[in-house]
Amino acid sequence: MTIIASLLRGAQLPDSPTARLDIELLLAAALGKSRSYLHTWPERIVTSEAAATFSDYLQRRRSGEPVAYILGQQGFWKLDLEVAPHTLIPRPETELLVETALQLLPIDPTRVLDLGTGTGAIALALACERPHWQVTAVDRVEDAVALAERNRQRLHLDNVTVRHSHWFDALAGERYQLIISNPPYIAAADPHLVAGDVRFEPASALVAGADGLDDLRTIIARAPAHLTPGGWLMLEHGYDQAAAVRELMAQHDFEQIESRIDLSGHERITLGRLTC
Repeated sequence: MTIIASLLRGAQLPDSPTARLDIELLLAAALGKSRSYLHTWPERIVTSEAAATFSDYLQRRRSGEPVAYILGQQGFWKLDLEVAPHTLIPRPETELLVETALQLLPIDPTRVLDLGTGTGAIALALACERPHWQVTAVDRVEDAVALAERNRQRLHLDNVTVRHSHWFDALAGERYQLIISNPPYIAAADPHLVAGDVRFEPASALVAGADGLDDLRTIIARAPAHLTPGGWLMLEHGYDQAAAVRELMAQHDFEQIESRIDLSGHERITLGRLTC
């Protein structure tokens, strides 16, 4: 007979920096319960089926597979999102984009474009907070488009439209008050690509050329044709890319350019306004 407390004590994830959290999330999922249940009822008996599922989850996590992919879900902002290996796992630092957009733009009807939406995290978070905004979310990966649409439907966010497009390719003539994106921004030779959870994520959502700026260059160059006068462009980028992104924005007639710092103290996002 196995009880919850003994499973928690015996589980080991030596290579995970968040081992205790990982173990609790995996056990709670195997039981179909919340994490608080584990501590409220530590003497509850675990069925052999649930114990076997938990063991399988642990083995997958020991191999490096991210918890989000094992469980098929990840929290972002106030939302629980379905995730899958063909999309980037939403990360807490990306919430800075959402927070900044909500501070910057009025609650009045606003047209917003989320480029490279992946799970739909940014678009859905904005739409949830601003029901009068009309948000278009695009991705070039058809499986990602389908996933974002499933998240949209499950969250009943009718002010979001999910479409298939490689950046602006399918958006000819369309203009927005805000264009927002967390594009690929890792350099092709970055050693982090072969370490940790990132190994399991799609390279197409991470890598952007030799210096990591290829997609940022493309978005910045093409965004003015899709912004209304006074519209904003807001981008997530690497911790050491803010100066380069500010320079690129300045070259393409953006003003009021600034970078903002994430919870780790890194310049994580840069924004600029098209005033001409």
